[in-house]
Amino acid sequence: MTARNRRIGIVMFLCLLVVTSCNRPLRNLLASTDTSEQSRPPVVAGTSEGTLPSGGATRHYLLHIPPSYKAGVAVPLVINFHGFSSNSRQEEVLTGMSAKADQEGFIVVYPDGLDATWYPGHGANGEADLRFIRDLIAWIENNYSIDPKRIYATGISNGGGMANRVGCDMADVIAAIAPDSGAYNFWQDCSPSRPVPVLAFHGLDDHIVPYEGGTPEAMLPPIEKWAASWAARNGCADSPDISTAIKTVTVRTWTNCREDAEVILYSLANHGHSWPGSSVMPAAITSHAVNATDVMWDFFVKHPMP
Repeated sequence: MTARNRRIGIVMFLCLLVVTSCNRPLRNLLASTDTSEQSRPPVVAGTSEGTLPSGGATRHYLLHIPPSYKAGVAVPLVINFHGFSSNSRQEEVLTGMSAKADQEGFIVVYPDGLDATWYPGHGANGEADLRFIRDLIAWIENNYSIDPKRIYATGISNGGGMANRVGCDMADVIAAIAPDSGAYNFWQDCSPSRPVPVLAFHGLDDHIVPYEGGTPEAMLPPIEKWAASWAARNGCADSPDISTAIKTVTVRTWTNCREDAEVILYSLANHGHSWPGSSVMPAAITSHAVNATDVMWDFFVKHPMP
């Protein structure tokens, strides 16, 4: 082949390469093809922190993956909201829920409120928090194998109020809620799209969010009245069944509810503003008659989305 013919051949090859490149996705020309699986974050068991853009802000969270997790096998997701002036790391330690996730094989996420606060109302801040939780759930579902019928919410104090809010406004996503020591601000502003099973814990000696309620009632309801309002929404019996299998624990259970969405309230004597069964809270305000994390997981297992 002459030098002139070689030059022509090289030019034709380069032209063909340019045309081909313009008509094929760049990823098809690369040796390491970028697939959706490869673009997902690596699955590492344990707790990791992350950030997520939502509503013009960068939001922070902790995500705990159990050692038994396998991609492609759908598992439950629990959202665990911290209390006022607290954070995701403290909530993980307080509730011991990551250890429970390892035992039972579910994923738990601990989101952080802006300025260590959740806004359980319908103002701009409240809508931003709801948007964040929807965005966070969507991100986790896109990157891990989540059972969409088994997404649950819990939290303490201000975080318990946020768990109540997602039950009211995100019943299309949240299967059941289990708040503890909840500050149920704007509790009457609640119109879930379906009956939502509710489990709650509250100390009779809670001096921060009083069991008897406070003033104004729209911000601090009597806890039994709050629970009864959920029972009414769920179409349950007017009066609860009351049991005291443990002397210091009274359990009120509203049954005969639509879609089996029962409402259960644990009222704990000798218990203040704390997480029942927590190993890190002062004994003077923490009942160990029940372990809230264990009881709520059993409740969640019973109540997937219909």
